[in-house]
Amino acid sequence: MKPTLLELVSQGKTLVSDGAWGTFLQAKGLQPGECPEQWNIDHPGIVLDIALGYIEAGADTIETNSFGGNRFKLEVFGLADKAYELNKKAAEISRQAAGNDKYVLGSIGPTGKMLMMGDVTEEELYNAFKEQAIALYEGGADALVIETMTAIDEAEIAVRACRENTPCEVICTMTFDKLLTGGYRTMMGVSPAEMVVALKEAGAHIVGANCSNGIEGMIKITEEIRSVDKDIPVLIHANAGLPVLQGTCTVFPESPELMASFAPQLAKAGANIIGGCCGTTPAHIHKLVEVLNSGH
Repeated sequence: MKPTLLELVSQGKTLVSDGAWGTFLQAKGLQPGECPEQWNIDHPGIVLDIALGYIEAGADTIETNSFGGNRFKLEVFGLADKAYELNKKAAEISRQAAGNDKYVLGSIGPTGKMLMMGDVTEEELYNAFKEQAIALYEGGADALVIETMTAIDEAEIAVRACRENTPCEVICTMTFDKLLTGGYRTMMGVSPAEMVVALKEAGAHIVGANCSNGIEGMIKITEEIRSVDKDIPVLIHANAGLPVLQGTCTVFPESPELMASFAPQLAKAGANIIGGCCGTTPAHIHKLVEVLNSGH
């Protein structure tokens, strides 16, 4: 039986996660207005190739193609009633790529609904996350990663739904933007320090940040997390730099070498699991593995 992520981290190991899924799917032909999760059914071979690309690059963990797999997001495509099927299939595909030794992280993104606006009730949110969590676990996920959260109440509900309905380790990351004053906040005004306290109380095993920042910005965020909690494991999934518009194309400018050059600093700041978000590729992950396994 393989050790848990918490056990690996407690041994002092810095794990490497995978990279972008959304930008990778678009590169493989996903069209605007198409449901990415439907590709788990319609194009499972392509989804498997993406997962294998990251495993072959040396990633210790691989996510699932299920970021928008909650029933509220799927409802836009008329697929709300297929939430369980699409999430379970997402986990099965990543499980196939990961084999027995690597770790599958079931990806759970925000619903797009806001409690404070009265869009949705707490019970409705909880049930949507519960449905997704159970499907991912039953498809073979080792852990669940709730990611790109901006509202603390939604994140707390997602953590509780995952903890109370599966035996999985639960990771939760929020997405922070840099303020003119130099600090970091989510779109809803949550600081990294506030996140740690709230998510730990909700039951998250691992916390962190993803998206919105290149890897250099994530160093400051990690330092703030560590200023309030020295022990909780931290996962960081950075973009390949801040996006730049070139013509009609969005480009992420950080090369694998540039991104990896900051990885030792990020690990030193206290990140235990390091991977990529938008714009990152297997080449970025391969370089991260190379640098982090070389003893920096």
